[in-house]
Amino acid sequence: MLSIKKYAAIDIGSNAVRLLISNIIEQKGKPVQFKKNSLVRVPIRLGADVFLKNRISKENTQRMLDTMLAFKLLMKSHRVVKYKACATSAMRESANGQMIVDMVSETAGINIDIIGGEEEAAIIAATDLNKFVDPNKTYLYVDVGGGSTEFTVIDQGKQVVSRSFKIGTVRLLNDMVKNEDWQDLRHWIAHNAQGYDNISVMGSGGNINKIFKISGKALGKPLSYFYMTSYYNTLQSYSYEERITELDLNQDRADVIIPAMRIYLSAMKWSGAKNIYVPKIGLADGIIKSIYYDTVSSNTQ
Repeated sequence: MLSIKKYAAIDIGSNAVRLLISNIIEQKGKPVQFKKNSLVRVPIRLGADVFLKNRISKENTQRMLDTMLAFKLLMKSHRVVKYKACATSAMRESANGQMIVDMVSETAGINIDIIGGEEEAAIIAATDLNKFVDPNKTYLYVDVGGGSTEFTVIDQGKQVVSRSFKIGTVRLLNDMVKNEDWQDLRHWIAHNAQGYDNISVMGSGGNINKIFKISGKALGKPLSYFYMTSYYNTLQSYSYEERITELDLNQDRADVIIPAMRIYLSAMKWSGAKNIYVPKIGLADGIIKSIYYDTVSSNTQ
């Protein structure tokens, strides 16, 4: 007996808003399969408003409402049965974040949960991370967002310690990260990475996924510190316009990719990692799994 249902995850980040629709395939006697069906990404960049002015602008509030209404219709067309919408750093810190959550609920019928950094890290951990983790190795898992970055030490397949830092790509673009924040992160990584031999970084987020795709590496193969440093220098040698026209980067990726690389390279340097693995998973994937395993609240369509 084969059963196929559709679940949806909405990830409202500081740089972009995403809708992931996945097929949940259940067959008697076989493990459940999670197959991505559709992914829509809208680069609203809420963080640019919030980190500078402490509130989301009228223009971006309307864009959010339009986007959520579109997502509602897409979920209806796909016959999604369950969904969960999570908002992270930007909505969390916005003075009018809760007001926008209420407006979205009223106009689009979508319920949004504003989650903390630790909860965000826990949802991401619910993904297929175990498929990419060698139980005999130690990893520093780094999920870079627009407003914050979540760091988790994984040893022998188990999470040891996790922390969220207010160091993200949109914050860095707007010069909103202080030197003390970097020093705090450096100390945390050095303290929690000590005692582990041959630690590797595992990275997630749209920017590292793009870098991995550009590298042409096979899935499961790592990128070296040398490659990351070389590509970082290459990116810096091009102007923003040239990164779009000559390196074929989207306009909302061409600026944030450099601060993202700075975060990944810092994590590699301070942990002593020579390689970074890219499993190509993120918050939306974790939301889908969490809905299925009933570890988070969800909504029916």
